[in-house]
Amino acid sequence: MILRWSLMVALLLLFAGAGLTFAAELTPEQIKTFGERMYREGVLPNGEPMQAFAAGEIQVEATSFTCISCHLRSGLGAIEGSIITPPATGKILYEERTISIKGNEFVPSYHSYAVYLPPRPAYTDETLARMIASGVDPNGRSTMKLMPRYQLNDEDMAILIAYLKTLSNEFSVGSEKGMLHFATVIVEGADPARVESMMVPLQFSVDRKNSLATASANNDRVARMAYNMLGPDLLARRFTLERWVLKGSPDTWRAQLEDYYRKNPVFALLGGISDGEWEPVHRFCEDKQLPDIFPQVNYPVIDNHSWYTIYLSRGIRQEGEAAARYLAGMSDLFKGKKVLQISRDSKRGRTLRDGFNQVWKQKTSAPIIDITLASDAELNKQQLGKIIKKQQPAVVVVWDGQRSLPALESVAKISAWKGLLLTSGSWLGDELWTLPDNLRKKLYMTWPYRLPQENGRFDLSLKRVLSGRPLDMFNVEALSKAYIANEVLGKALTEMRGEYYRDFFLDNIDMLDDTYFPLYERLSFGQGQRYASKGCFIVQLGKGENPQLERRSEWVTR
Repeated sequence: MILRWSLMVALLLLFAGAGLTFAAELTPEQIKTFGERMYREGVLPNGEPMQAFAAGEIQVEATSFTCISCHLRSGLGAIEGSIITPPATGKILYEERTISIKGNEFVPSYHSYAVYLPPRPAYTDETLARMIASGVDPNGRSTMKLMPRYQLNDEDMAILIAYLKTLSNEFSVGSEKGMLHFATVIVEGADPARVESMMVPLQFSVDRKNSLATASANNDRVARMAYNMLGPDLLARRFTLERWVLKGSPDTWRAQLEDYYRKNPVFALLGGISDGEWEPVHRFCEDKQLPDIFPQVNYPVIDNHSWYTIYLSRGIRQEGEAAARYLAGMSDLFKGKKVLQISRDSKRGRTLRDGFNQVWKQKTSAPIIDITLASDAELNKQQLGKIIKKQQPAVVVVWDGQRSLPALESVAKISAWKGLLLTSGSWLGDELWTLPDNLRKKLYMTWPYRLPQENGRFDLSLKRVLSGRPLDMFNVEALSKAYIANEVLGKALTEMRGEYYRDFFLDNIDMLDDTYFPLYERLSFGQGQRYASKGCFIVQLGKGENPQLERRSEWVTR
């Protein structure tokens, strides 16, 4: 077996020159297309899966062991505790690696990166091809226990190597000349109180960073303290933050975004706010490869392929999905009875219904009766009572706001019906806290946040960004969401080691541990995950004049 691999490597090196010549004949666009597919998907230029050997001599298709799964989308590798995946970009591979990074020896993120990686000479095309094919690095050390060995002919090897030379080789726009430029997108018509509450933490973060840069330039003691946290490059950089206000119909937003971006191509978007649509902004970010961190929207784009926008949750839809998971977990108790689902014919109602239905069909075959209320129709309590008495559903799910409360109260009084009543707690708004006692006993609600009485311990953190102003001056939900965006921004930037690539910025967010911030019970991250809060509580309203929400489920997660 060793002889076979030695022969393969010898032949590869013999023809490497011809292969690299072939790669040079391709256009940059072709190298990017072919090489990116090999790196990200494990698929050869001819469309066939790359072949590899993993864990010694186990032959596998590289579609299950792609380069991106370990070296990440940016190619700049990952740090998980003491386990480090080294960078795979030509810019770093073709430089000598030493045990420290000069000028950053005592910066934690730089030190962790350097200390666990052994020194090595710079790669050449030949030694890189040998490492990819045989698992032997320039020092003669084997990487076979950790990295598959890929079977590539000389032309495909040359394409992959040429692609690696282009991967994360120039800093992303928006990070030039000691600056990092950011913007936030505000859709005209959004509640001014929410907009201001979002902007306060974002602007505080920018101002604080710029003040630190100024203070460090003028005070050696401050500079030494900040150096250990940030490193000299990030410490010296200044931030800017623009407001990009979108006006008019969503089909005109793209042109407005293009104009803003042309005038000031920012490194990333922070937050953002819209009471309705967001998809045009989402698509713009995908096309421009522009990160957008935690926009405050109820209707995020739901797909499994986008990369550049990270949402706080799946929005309104997540409540419908969580309700279906909760109920499906007890579907054996239904004994063949149906679920009656009533939804308002509005964007919110349809979104909740569709989320519920999709998960319900995946989890159970129990039948659903779907009734849609016209946008201006009342939920007729007499009619609803007749349907319940006739169908005897196990559960009545109502996706509607305050207008439905009189009908829900009448349902709660039907003594002959022993089923469960469920609705959206967030849609009820302030009316939730004044539910009549008989309805409190019967009504279950989705609640996509941490329980309010348990969130107070985060008030001090929020007050730190308010410059002495009282918390009750602000919309705490919008304030909390912007605070989260700030914290995640800071954590990601301090781990980037001065490598200002947008994909690496997102890679570092993906590598964050599960995090506990204001508002959400838990935020969790992972490679390619684009919805950080993945759960929802099912609650009821407690007794008394100042009631609290009471859990009727654990954090129901996707």
